[in-house]
Amino acid sequence: MKTQRKRIGMLAFIVMIAVLMIVTMQTPGTIADSENYQCQTYATVFALLPPVIAIGLALITKEVYTSLLAGIIAGGLLYSNFNLELMLNTIFYQGEGGMVMKLSDSWNVGILVFLVMLGILVALLNKAGGSAAFGEWTTKHIKTRVGAQIAVIALGVMIFVDDYFNCLTVGSVMRPVTDRHQVSRAKLAYIIDATAALVCIIAPISSWAAAVTSSVPEEAGINGFSVFIQTIPYNLYAILTLCMLLAVTILKVDFGPMKKHEMNAFKGDLFTTPGRPYESDEEAISNDKAHVMDLVLPVAVLIVSCIVAMIYTGGFFDGASFVDAFADSDASVGLVLGGSVALVFTFIYFMMRDVLSFKEFTDCIPEGFKAMVAPILILSMAWTLSGMTNLLGAKIFVAELVAGSALSMQGFLPMIIFLVAAFLAFATGTSWGTFSILIPIVIGVFPEGQMMVISIASCLAGAVCGDHCSPISDTTIMASAGAHCEHVNHVATQLPYVLLVAAVCMVGYFLIGVFRAVGLASIAWLALPICIIILLAILLIIRAKGTKEAA
Repeated sequence: MKTQRKRIGMLAFIVMIAVLMIVTMQTPGTIADSENYQCQTYATVFALLPPVIAIGLALITKEVYTSLLAGIIAGGLLYSNFNLELMLNTIFYQGEGGMVMKLSDSWNVGILVFLVMLGILVALLNKAGGSAAFGEWTTKHIKTRVGAQIAVIALGVMIFVDDYFNCLTVGSVMRPVTDRHQVSRAKLAYIIDATAALVCIIAPISSWAAAVTSSVPEEAGINGFSVFIQTIPYNLYAILTLCMLLAVTILKVDFGPMKKHEMNAFKGDLFTTPGRPYESDEEAISNDKAHVMDLVLPVAVLIVSCIVAMIYTGGFFDGASFVDAFADSDASVGLVLGGSVALVFTFIYFMMRDVLSFKEFTDCIPEGFKAMVAPILILSMAWTLSGMTNLLGAKIFVAELVAGSALSMQGFLPMIIFLVAAFLAFATGTSWGTFSILIPIVIGVFPEGQMMVISIASCLAGAVCGDHCSPISDTTIMASAGAHCEHVNHVATQLPYVLLVAAVCMVGYFLIGVFRAVGLASIAWLALPICIIILLAILLIIRAKGTKEAA
């Protein structure tokens, strides 16, 4: 039976290739007018098919590489109108979405270089014994699993300037701590992910604040940064997720696949599934000369140098204010410059301390690169898939859908915007692109006033919600890399947590619509405390049910 199914599958594959070859021979393999070219599925519902294929396959097969590749191929076929020659040119060399073009983009390359630098730094800290020394120090000061998780949350909240930097730094520093207290890698990845973009989106001084500010159209005559500050209390998803983190940690509540991972971690299995991409690098090396400062100092220099480098790119040392420098900063350049300073400092510091030889230091360079191959590969394909989706006009399709229904449902626009933004960010893996499309639409419906602020807040909340749980999101990928967790495990375990918070957010934005409909828009702020109470009540019910089942 199995052999027969394989034969049928192979026959179907051959037939599909034959059909595509016939189409290829009947259609041109190049675009005569690239500026005006549009595929037949442009800005239609089919534009969302590539990310749906990739995400669906990843969740079903638990294999992320081939799933992303399948989505990329589907996007290339749709864009080329099923011409194989044009499909290959599109996937690799299309100017706006091809893989080669994405990898030649200076911003993207900067992020990949920073990834490699972090991998090298982690390898150095491990080989010098700094990670082991820090783990021993935390064992004396952090006594419980709850304390270990609270420490991860606290560090994640403190590093709010950039989500990429947050994911990789928090994971590198806190992995030895959570490992010693038997916190699963999936739980660590969730905490890292939930304190990265979600803190940045409500932090006035961050790369995300700059992105939101720049998304407000200049012709609107609105101070984008001022609007961003006003949206913070109404960004229900970000605030509720932080409440969720504290609640599940303090109340010791876990559910869904995460519960299985945490139960296995209690038994010593931090991974649960066979996929353990970083397991060979996990053994912390002890060194008699090592001290806890061998980890703390390099990481502190990394944090400070990256912040200084980011404001340097924003013109701080040329007279710009601190806030304006962050608003105009280039995170990619800043992280590379900061990472370079940290590596140079670590080299000099370890040589002076005599905890590493020069050969051991140079050995860490290829080790660090190898450790980051998996996230680099996933990021490269995720960027390409996002490019294919943009070429098909997915954002335009969604924007027109929202604009068409906005005027007729103004009172409940925050709820609608939240849903649409979450779906678009989930499908494309980018929250910045999502709110850059939707914020101008919101301002077109509500040019000023409280509803403009609330609707923009719901757009930001939805964008960060979709980005938080999307398998093809940069932040999700880096959270997996920072926690050294199998990527699909991270996505599958955090999804129920994200959906719970998203459902409560929907209730909150629905209440705001109700308040406005009955003339009580002035008490819209009550939606947040009501949502917090609902969320805590649900978690207590889950906890009580789990306790009853255990008994």
